[in-house]
Amino acid sequence: MEEIRAQQIEALEVLADYNERLVKSIGSVIGELEGDRKEDTDKFLDEIIKGINWEIGILNGTMSLINEGEVRVDKEEMNGSILNLSKALEGKVDKEMAEALQKALPMFEKLGQVAREIVEK
Repeated sequence: MEEIRAQQIEALEVLADYNERLVKSIGSVIGELEGDRKEDTDKFLDEIIKGINWEIGILNGTMSLINEGEVRVDKEEMNGSILNLSKALEGKVDKEMAEALQKALPMFEKLGQVAREIVEK
């Protein structure tokens, strides 16, 4: 049990560091999708989606630690946000993708904050 907890803490350490860059990148790509599209916006968005998927994988593996004692990340809320984002990405309409990312952004900001709090304990 202690080994699993140590692995979870280590995963959250990596997530906390990565999350800061991901959150900044999400903010940047939202601007691009809202009208400041660049030549590499699609590639940038693909990399962000890979990062989001990676963080979701870490979240799934650490949810028991994250929500130990209190619910810090609501799984249903996160799933709804990701489902909304997934639908927008399928449609490939810039405005809809930007809106979905804007709605998902606070969840990723909170995930990073929670990860940092746990690591600092």
